[in-house]
Amino acid sequence: MMMTRSAFASHNVRMNTASLKPYAWLSIVAALTTIVLKTVAWWMTGSVGLLSDALESLVNLAGALMALAMISVAEQPADDDHAYGHGKAEYFSAGFEGLLILLTAVGIGVASIERLSHPQVLEQVDIGLALSLVASLVNLFTARILLATGKKYGSLTLEADARHLLTDVWTSAGVIAGVGAVALSGRLWLDPVLALLVAINIVWTGWKLLCRSTQGLMDRALPAHEHGVLLGVLNGYRDQDVDYHALRTRESGSRRFVELHVLVPGEWTIQRGHELVERLEGDIRLALPRTTVLTHLEPVDDPLSQEDIALDRR
Repeated sequence: MMMTRSAFASHNVRMNTASLKPYAWLSIVAALTTIVLKTVAWWMTGSVGLLSDALESLVNLAGALMALAMISVAEQPADDDHAYGHGKAEYFSAGFEGLLILLTAVGIGVASIERLSHPQVLEQVDIGLALSLVASLVNLFTARILLATGKKYGSLTLEADARHLLTDVWTSAGVIAGVGAVALSGRLWLDPVLALLVAINIVWTGWKLLCRSTQGLMDRALPAHEHGVLLGVLNGYRDQDVDYHALRTRESGSRRFVELHVLVPGEWTIQRGHELVERLEGDIRLALPRTTVLTHLEPVDDPLSQEDIALDRR
């Protein structure tokens, strides 16, 4: 196998970028703020819908704390025991948050069923809804920052946290609408029924986070659109003299890993082949930032070069 200096250097890209830990702290502060606002709103109104909203904010806090811990691990540079870096730590954060979401949904469901059996008149609805609205705006502002940062730096932890907060925003909007409907119509059953719908909604969010974290830990290949970008680069080098096979890809947190065999004429010099794969690897990293590329150079006219073509997964 031949791994170029530029491939080794790409391991250190994250080290040279700004730390993402301040964004995790932003999420923690937002979670604490919304917990206070939503708890007061529930205490003032007695709404089980607002209680479910407050409980989900507790999940946000736990997820943000886990995100801070895992980002701290993921940002550590590669070492002798972790030659590919520590990026997979981000999948533990997403999985942990997904599990907490599922547990919270169970708690909301139990509380909602109990409230259906024992309806309760809501009080001070106007103040409670105002507090919940402020909390939702805090979550929306934080989520937009986290989502933009997560996409910019390829951080699954920040992106998962942001999408959970956005789900919380829509959930809160539904709760506010439901509590308002109870206040206007007097139908007390609307509050617990809406809380059950909230529980179903966050179950779906939790399940998606668990699936995504599991796929990352199982070294799933790059997403289809990124794989298409990669093929576009590789096919640009494919002609009568140059070819490739045994292409394999995977993700590890914010990093991508690409391996392939490059086939060139046997009469080429080592220098000429080296220059070709240097250009190829550079073009791949330009098209897909934060990518480590590993190439293996082979003579195209040697029958032995075709024996490992079964490694090609696509």
